[in-house]
Amino acid sequence: MKLTSYWLDTSQPFNEGTSKPLEGHYDVAVVGGGLTGFSAALTLAKKGARVALLEAERIGNAASGRNGGMCNNGFAQNYAVMAGKHGKPAANALYKAFDAGVDMVERLVQEEKIDCSFSRVGKLKLAAKPEHYDMLARSQELLAANVDPGTRMIARADLRDEVGTNRYYGGLLFPKSASMHVGRFVRGLATAAARRGAEVYENAPVMALRKVADGHEVETPRGKIAARQVLLASGISQVGPLGWIRRRIVPVGAFLVVTEPLSPSQLERLMPTRRNVVDTRNLVVYWRLTPD
Repeated sequence: MKLTSYWLDTSQPFNEGTSKPLEGHYDVAVVGGGLTGFSAALTLAKKGARVALLEAERIGNAASGRNGGMCNNGFAQNYAVMAGKHGKPAANALYKAFDAGVDMVERLVQEEKIDCSFSRVGKLKLAAKPEHYDMLARSQELLAANVDPGTRMIARADLRDEVGTNRYYGGLLFPKSASMHVGRFVRGLATAAARRGAEVYENAPVMALRKVADGHEVETPRGKIAARQVLLASGISQVGPLGWIRRRIVPVGAFLVVTEPLSPSQLERLMPTRRNVVDTRNLVVYWRLTPD
C-alpha cells in the first residue's frame, strides 16, 4: 500500500516547471524543491540572479510536503537548560530567531498571496507527567522574564477549555505559533519563485557535481548546466553524489493520520481553541486541525 501525503493530495499540482532541456549557465543552481530550496530560489530571483532549481521528483515530495503543517516558535529544549549551557544572550537570540522565522513565513504568505490557511492559532505544549508540568512552569517563568512575556501556563483544571482529553497535566502556551496548509505553501513558494524568474526543473535528480574553472558543473538525466554557485537544499537525497550529507543526517519518521471530517460539535469538544498541540514525551505526540 502506498501512503500519500494529505497536503499534496489537497493542493494544486505545481504546473510552472519548465520542459526545456537543462543546459546553459546560471548564477546559482539550487538542489532540492522543498521549503528551503524555494525560499532560497525566490530570494535569489528577487535580487536578479539567474537561478535553476533542480528537484529529483515533484515539488514538495519529501519532508516539506510530509510534516505536521505547524509553523511554531520556541525551541524544543528547555529554556533554563539552554540559558545555562549557552548563556541568556545566546538563548534569547536563538529564541527570537524562531519568532522571526514565523514572522517571515507570514510575510511571504502575504507578499506572494499564497492561499495556505496561515493562522496564528498558538502552540500548546502539554505535560505528559506531573513533573513535566513543574518543568514547563519553571521554563515559562524564565521565558516571560527574559524573552517572551506572551507565554502562559494552562493549569490542569483549565485544560478542558483547550483540548478534549484528561490524559495531560496542564501545559505551556506559545501564542505566536501558527498553522498552515504546508502543501499549498510549498507549491505557492514554487509558483512565486517561477514568477520571479527562477527556472524550475522537476524529475531532475543531480547525478554528478563537479568543480570547474568558473564554478560548478551539475549533471542530471535531463541535461547539465554550469553554475557559479550551488546551494544544496536536498536533505538526504538517495541518489547522486551527496553521500557526505547522507552519512551525517539521520531522518526521524513522523507518522500522521488524517481523520474523517469532524462535525462542529466534535470540533468544539476536542479542540475548541484550534491550537497546534505537542506533548513532552521523547517520542512526541502532536496534533492539529486541517483546514477542512
